[in-house]
Amino acid sequence: MTQKNIVVIGAGFAGVYATKRLAKKFKKDPDVTITLIDKHSYFTYMTELHEIAADRVDENAIQYDLQRLFCRRKNVKLVTDEVTTIDRENQLVKTKHGAYPYDYVMLGIGSEPNDFGTPGVKEHGFTLGSWEQAIQLKEHVRDVVRRGSVEHDPEKRKSLLSIVVVGSGFTGTETIGELRDWRESLAKEFKLDPEELTFTLMEMAPTIMNMLDRSDADKAEKYMIKRGIKVMKNTGVVGVHDDYVDLKDGSTYPTSTLIWTAGVKATSQAANFKLTQGRAGRIVVNSHMQSVDDDKVYVVGDVSFFDGNSDRGEPQIVQGAEASVQTALDNITKQMNGQTPDVDYKASYSGFMVSLGSRYGVANLMGFMHLSGFFAMLMKHLVNMLYFIQIYSGYYLFQYFMHEFFRTRNDRNLMRGHISRQGNVLWAVPARIFLGAMWLVDCAYKVSGKESWFIDKLRLPFTWLQPAATSGASAAGADATSAASGGGADAAATAASTAKQVFSLSYQYGKDPMAVFNVMPDWMASVTKIFIPNQQVAFFMQKSMTVIEILIGLALIAGLFTWVAGGMSVAFTVIFCLSGMFYWVNIWMIPMALATMNGSGRAFGLDKWVVPYLQKTFGKWWYGKPQALYGNDAK
Repeated sequence: MTQKNIVVIGAGFAGVYATKRLAKKFKKDPDVTITLIDKHSYFTYMTELHEIAADRVDENAIQYDLQRLFCRRKNVKLVTDEVTTIDRENQLVKTKHGAYPYDYVMLGIGSEPNDFGTPGVKEHGFTLGSWEQAIQLKEHVRDVVRRGSVEHDPEKRKSLLSIVVVGSGFTGTETIGELRDWRESLAKEFKLDPEELTFTLMEMAPTIMNMLDRSDADKAEKYMIKRGIKVMKNTGVVGVHDDYVDLKDGSTYPTSTLIWTAGVKATSQAANFKLTQGRAGRIVVNSHMQSVDDDKVYVVGDVSFFDGNSDRGEPQIVQGAEASVQTALDNITKQMNGQTPDVDYKASYSGFMVSLGSRYGVANLMGFMHLSGFFAMLMKHLVNMLYFIQIYSGYYLFQYFMHEFFRTRNDRNLMRGHISRQGNVLWAVPARIFLGAMWLVDCAYKVSGKESWFIDKLRLPFTWLQPAATSGASAAGADATSAASGGGADAAATAASTAKQVFSLSYQYGKDPMAVFNVMPDWMASVTKIFIPNQQVAFFMQKSMTVIEILIGLALIAGLFTWVAGGMSVAFTVIFCLSGMFYWVNIWMIPMALATMNGSGRAFGLDKWVVPYLQKTFGKWWYGKPQALYGNDAK
């Protein structure tokens, strides 16, 4: 095969998904190069913009650096530049700073809000079509609430503290729900009565959320009303001003914050490519996802318009984008192999999910499964995480999980803040140090004194490990050891008895403590028979585990790798329990170890410096250094 260049324009859902799939498809073909061009050096998770606008997650939580996504894909070139046109005659993708030859183009430049020319929206309203717009909206909301909190004029105050969202599609309902979640913390910050902050959803149609089944939409509407959101149906906005809006019925509505989410269209950039455009400026394609003007130009995602199933085109959602990419990929592969591209687009929509804040949502899966509340939100998170699996990004899957569940503020996550790490970890420091000291106390007797294995290496020094209440067990252990020396005891029983002593702890409290397990479970005995088959291995295991216990204790006291040390504490304690030589009076070690895993090493511990250093060092080694600009090899 001669050298083939595939250029992907746009690093949105469709573009990133396409580039990942192409890179994997042709990873063993050195003659195929994929170039991804976008004006940003990052991919924005557009469906979660409302979380940024309402200050649920950090501003960078939905930004994913392209180099971290593609650093291990040697056949992918990243270019940060703005595409100006496609020179189809010379097969060049032209940018502001260069040009890139192509054999095939996959155009996925997405969509943008459509205000339908409504007067005043551009001047006085807000849209939610980019990361920058989400930041702008968040700053504006904080500003008007601050100003409203100190405004004496009742009419101006009402306008400043009134937030209106126009449009009840996915973006509109998720935005109003998320902003309502922000109300309490905003009110507290600016010393307001929360009831003064009002939220209104306006919809021109007689019903809201018309992309859902009516039963699901009705549940969502009831939830919004219960939360104090005013739902105004049959309400058209015909003009937007600085502190009020004009309604279709001739009345006005006071607000200094009008968020327009009533429609989307192809990005204005689509007109630059001189390709046939259809409804809402989307580029017309055939059933193979090829532009009707050029079979070397494939158009995918929101910007494509295929009317084979509906005269309105396919829904502009992530599932549709993925289906269009897969169709284009299959047909490009056929063309590269000298075959006729004949794979038709097939719509595949497994369901719809809408969140109404951080803790409630509605979902319709596979057309028959209806969920609401906790389970709907859980499913939405799982679907979001599935995308990262589909683009093979374990790093950002982990980051999504952390941002959504562990780094949120003000209890604004699915678990109502119970698992958030934003709490003060200072109070876990005493538990961390105490637990570490207990490991060292236990080991002190094992490495010093006449019974230690440093002094007496010729016999197992297990007798000192046994409390008086378990003298029978000690005798059994001694008998087993003696039998092993004589070669007449059963190997499994010997291994189990030996392991039971290896895995024992030295400190016991109270009188006649009760063992967690009186005898070692049979399956544990079988395992120990494999790993501890004789007395020599038992010696080695005892020494090794003592060293590990010392390291765990030192790590906990120093606050170094606390998460690992706490996890190992739990694991060792569980092993000790199963050995039949651990007592209920010491079971506190498990919950205490779990408590130390919540980042306690970041307070008065080495983790405060070591972990960020390692993250930075290994991140740079594995992913390279993220840049604001990629690509300098334009033709």
